[in-house]
Amino acid sequence: MEVQTLKYPAIQNYVAGQSVNDAHTATMDVFSPLSGQLISTVPLSGAASLDAAVQAAKAAFPSWSAIPIKERVQIFYRYKTLLERDMKALADLVREENGKTYDEARAEVEKAIELTEFACSMPQLIQGEFLEVSKGVEARAERKPLGVVASIAPFNFPNMVPHWTIPNAIVLGNTMILKPSEQVPLSAVKIAELLKEAGLPDGVLNVVNGDREIVEAICDHPDIQAVSFVGSTKIAKVVYIRATSNLKRCVALGGAKNHLMVLPDAHPEMTASNVAASMSGCAGQRCMAGSTMVGVGPVDDIVAKIVEEAKKIVAGQNLGSVISKEAKARIEQHITEAEAAGAQVLLDGRNAVVPGHEDGYYVGATVIDYVTPDMRIAQEEVFGPVLAIMRTNTLDEALAIENANPYGNAAAVFTSSGSSARYVMDHANAGMIGVNIGVPVPREPFSFGGWNESKFGACDITGKSSIEFWTQLKKTTTKWNPESRVNWMS
Repeated sequence: MEVQTLKYPAIQNYVAGQSVNDAHTATMDVFSPLSGQLISTVPLSGAASLDAAVQAAKAAFPSWSAIPIKERVQIFYRYKTLLERDMKALADLVREENGKTYDEARAEVEKAIELTEFACSMPQLIQGEFLEVSKGVEARAERKPLGVVASIAPFNFPNMVPHWTIPNAIVLGNTMILKPSEQVPLSAVKIAELLKEAGLPDGVLNVVNGDREIVEAICDHPDIQAVSFVGSTKIAKVVYIRATSNLKRCVALGGAKNHLMVLPDAHPEMTASNVAASMSGCAGQRCMAGSTMVGVGPVDDIVAKIVEEAKKIVAGQNLGSVISKEAKARIEQHITEAEAAGAQVLLDGRNAVVPGHEDGYYVGATVIDYVTPDMRIAQEEVFGPVLAIMRTNTLDEALAIENANPYGNAAAVFTSSGSSARYVMDHANAGMIGVNIGVPVPREPFSFGGWNESKFGACDITGKSSIEFWTQLKKTTTKWNPESRVNWMS
């Protein structure tokens, strides 16, 4: 039997600064969604492999956490230059394993660089508090690292999302286990290699690959102090419940159903370009995608312009693939069901074929009008380049639709009216709000995170508020002068 040559070496775990091959671990094939071709294999590790990584991280923690933070960040300054040096190679990996366009993949790496830059500012953000609380008595509050922490990352941003956690958590003195999605394991290997080149000590970052079994093992391991998760709401709930039941800190970010409310006074061209980009960027595979538009009143002219803009988005050119054959079938089934239920397909992306990549997993840009709230496409996260348009007569009706959905990641309004914009800002039940912006992702130092069933847990894993999640507070009270009188404090 002919053995197929892999484009990339078989993925291995990365423990204590070395690639580790466990011959007894089952493997899974990794396919490029661009072509449908087998490109690598990934181990499906179990609890024993995780424990080896945790022990390496645990052993590295005392010396790493003892290094002053101003010295720890020097490694990430060097790491930033390596990300910039290898920008194209990193973007190519993202494109190969995820299916993004090159421009989208490059933008993802650029965001990773920004996240690294922010982590380098931690020495200025984590300064403790000091106060003489009584005569001769001083109190001090300082942030200390937790120990071994874990980051479980999704398939849709194989480079960026690991950088939501790695720089902040490690700069703050923790050691880490990274579990990338088994569908996109290539970028994690490169991240680990570059951090080692930058001077990160062995054991501070460890990468363990696998599927459900390794996630459960992370939630259960007694030496892991905190877990971050990014993925679907269904799995986020399970991870949050399991991790916290084992007395760990956990922030689990789930899915979304973001609504873009378009008013008649919205700027037509700006709205059309923003809405089309929001629903189709990264092939719609992002929790900030504007998958649902709610037209308020007479907006037929804007809808027509949205369709014109969406027609410029061509699979294989400026529209990447979706992650798998199964995802393609599921997205196209959503479109078919909506059409059968009475919605009007204005632009149909089903059965998209890219010449030269006929076996790739592509769905074309799709616009569906006259969707009703009871349709499945209006309720579930499609995670594809599909825009479902609903119609209302008033802004309150539009907000009622937005606020009735169980998620709470993002909402946006397109209008020229400041009072209408303020009304949505005040009344939309979501953690991230956009005004004339289709993808209202906060940039550092502001943190990412939604409400309701888009997020489980307190604090955030990015931005300034991540400091509270990745550290614990130590309070010290001191007295050195015996001549001071004794009071109730001393």
